[in-house]
Amino acid sequence: MKILPGTAFYRYLSITFFIVFPFISNAQDNSLTIKGRVIDADTKQPVLFMQVALFKPGTDTPVTFSDTKDSGEFSLSAPNGNYELNFYLIGYDKKTITDIVLNSNKDLGKIEVKSENQDLQEVVVQTSKIPLRADLEGITINPEANMSNLGGTLLDILRNTPSISVGDDGTIALRGSTGTNILINGRNSSLTQNLDQLPASAVDQIRIINNPNARFDADAEGGVIDIILKKGEDLGTNGSAELTYGTRGRMNTGARFNHRTIKYNVFGGYNYRDWRDVGKRTSDRILFEEDERLLQETDSESQNIGHTFNYGGDYYFGKNIISYEGVFTTNVDSQVNTLYSQLSRNSTGAPILDFVRRNNETEDDDGVDNAIIYERTFDNPDQSFRFLASSSYRNQYKVQNIDVFTNSTEATEENLTGQERGFTDEKRNIYVFQADYIHPLSEKKKIETGLKSILREFDNDFIFQRFQEGNQDFVTDPNISNRFIYKDKVYAGYFIYAASSDKIDYSFGLRGEYTNLNTELINTNEINKQNYLNLFPSAQVLYKLNEENSLKFTYSRRIDRPRPWRLNPFPDITDSLSIRRGNPNLQPEKIHSLEFGHMLNRAKSSFTTNAFFRHVDGQEDMITIIQDGISYIQPENLNTAVSYGLEFIGLGEIKPWWNISGGLTMFRIIVDGSNVENGSINKGFAWNTKLTSDFKLPLGINFQIVANYDSPEIEAQGRDLAQYFIDANVMRNFFKDRGSLALSVRDIFDTRRFAGENRTASFSQDFYAKRETRIFLLSAKFNF
Repeated sequence: MKILPGTAFYRYLSITFFIVFPFISNAQDNSLTIKGRVIDADTKQPVLFMQVALFKPGTDTPVTFSDTKDSGEFSLSAPNGNYELNFYLIGYDKKTITDIVLNSNKDLGKIEVKSENQDLQEVVVQTSKIPLRADLEGITINPEANMSNLGGTLLDILRNTPSISVGDDGTIALRGSTGTNILINGRNSSLTQNLDQLPASAVDQIRIINNPNARFDADAEGGVIDIILKKGEDLGTNGSAELTYGTRGRMNTGARFNHRTIKYNVFGGYNYRDWRDVGKRTSDRILFEEDERLLQETDSESQNIGHTFNYGGDYYFGKNIISYEGVFTTNVDSQVNTLYSQLSRNSTGAPILDFVRRNNETEDDDGVDNAIIYERTFDNPDQSFRFLASSSYRNQYKVQNIDVFTNSTEATEENLTGQERGFTDEKRNIYVFQADYIHPLSEKKKIETGLKSILREFDNDFIFQRFQEGNQDFVTDPNISNRFIYKDKVYAGYFIYAASSDKIDYSFGLRGEYTNLNTELINTNEINKQNYLNLFPSAQVLYKLNEENSLKFTYSRRIDRPRPWRLNPFPDITDSLSIRRGNPNLQPEKIHSLEFGHMLNRAKSSFTTNAFFRHVDGQEDMITIIQDGISYIQPENLNTAVSYGLEFIGLGEIKPWWNISGGLTMFRIIVDGSNVENGSINKGFAWNTKLTSDFKLPLGINFQIVANYDSPEIEAQGRDLAQYFIDANVMRNFFKDRGSLALSVRDIFDTRRFAGENRTASFSQDFYAKRETRIFLLSAKFNF
């Protein structure tokens, strides 16, 4: 995107991004009207959402401004006088009409604007109203275009995003890979540990970069998901308030504002969330050699109460911008899980053991992000410098009180045979320092370079206690209790050379990362140290066939370092016969990723096709190991994994009253797990699709259907079964589109569930999990 020099730059800042409310431009008495219709100089098609501003000559603050409608038309009102008219839209050259004498209503007729040659590094989002937009690096999602996100969280947005699948435990998979680097405002943040605590209403955009170039961290197999929070860009004072209320007393409410002048911008937002849920999970495990069958059923109830604040500001002086961005979250999560277990002989059905475990769990979760950003522009609009320093802190304190009812099928007081409790105190700190510089070599060539340091420290202190009848007190079990400390430092530098012409844009980059990792188990004094240096080349090429069609090619070498919780050997003691634990011996995955695609962009539609290939050495997957009748579920490095497939992403206007957008991803996975216990080579085909269909009905009513389907997908020891659901939404705007009322029905056919199966030579296991997913939500929103 070109940075406009001098006065033009400040004018551009004054009116960039969102729709400006009509009452601002109509607030003057005795005003005259100036109108026109903006069209593309090449295609002659209307240009929608172009921002139009009327200035007094020689001033930096617009008298009034608005944006063009779907037809390309605009209309502004102003008093009698002399003016100049400016037109702005990313992707188009700025246009100015001078010497306008407004002494009567004026119709300028058709006004042509010319497209600028887009740099291949840019991510272009021309308007917040378009649901998604594809470019060279991936896609950009506008959450507000999908009404199924109303009243939801960041996890709900991702659940409705093409190429992404969301697991039962909130795990994010991108094109079948659970290794994703999730950022907030382009920064590494500890707040991404629980995406269900960030409200959807606080999210402005989500960028999905499947094959990032050298500018981005090489971390994560699947790519980058960058969550851009709202900060406010409209000139003047603006804000919004919203309230969502749904079945089971679910509630999500919030407000946000911003005040912007030519010199500064301040913004703030607050969300309150009270979310309640119920669910059921069943598991059927058979051990062949032991002739044992374990049937388990878990009933769960949960409630999450959370507060989220995001705030900050920008100060503009000369060619400099200093910004501060902050996020604070505090949440209390309460849940009760009651596990019923029946152990019997598989061959005869003879009972061995019945027991119940009731886990009453409370978790306090606080987090804060702070970032200072300095940006410098130069006389050459293609030259820039940016420096960022950020800190992210999160503290989770969890208390588990577990009642055990042995030789019983009911959790009653008289059947109580034991008590256990666990205390988890986890602190996470992430510090990021980053500097990026872009220097043009000529009008069509430039270099980019930068340095980055990421410093992380996670401290997990877990205490497990059992009640002893002898002394009538809880006693700490040193065999389970432990303190796990994880520290890593990643120092990176990169260099990119980029060039463009009328037909082809390309860039080649190289990134180097030095990793220093240390983990320590305090009570056993086990220390794990890893130090390694890696180089990560990348390439991006865009070939423009004509105005509508272009071809793209991207390549990157990547690394996926084990997440701290996967290195942490602490067991999850909720279920004593099926225990989850980490593996401190995990090694990073090494990935080669290629993509070849075609992009078609027309006035009322766009369509992108991508063919992709990924080869992973040391693939990380969850493995089940049976020891003494207990299932231990833990991550392991497998030999290799290969995946390849096709992806289709598009949106278009079928009729003036009917739009469709969405995506289809199809891929084949081959996993070589022959190096692990009872492992083998597993292969299979999987696909997922997301489809959103919007209808404009009479009386100003908008109706939307959102459909999601994820096919069965293989893992090292089995597969996950298909999941699918359909949401329906209806909305109507009021008060000249400043207010809206919406009714949403999530999972209208109550079909969304998670199920899977594991098959090895020593055991088989089937599981099924169903939460309350058919939810009715009523949402009201007002913009001011």
